[in-house]
Amino acid sequence: MIDDAVLHGVLATVAGARGPAACGDGLAHLLRERFPGLHNITVCADDDTPARLSPAASNEVCSLYFVSAGEHCLSLTTDPASASGLVVALHDED
Repeated sequence: MIDDAVLHGVLATVAGARGPAACGDGLAHLLRERFPGLHNITVCADDDTPARLSPAASNEVCSLYFVSAGEHCLSLTTDPASASGLVVALHDED
């Protein structure tokens, strides 16, 4: 389960990240260090996510989507109770 406190913490961390830790593998590594309870963290561009799926949370920098690992397969979900990880979809800078 991923609660609102974790979502807000991840949003704040992403918004405050600078330099190499602000994107890609650097950001994923930073988030894994700060949120060890998240079993899966993936960073991608916002246009890599399904347009019809509403984010679990978002700010001006990114949108967050829940990831479930049920049945030994990772999938996006809207259910925070079944979520064990997050997709961090970075918004375009323009």
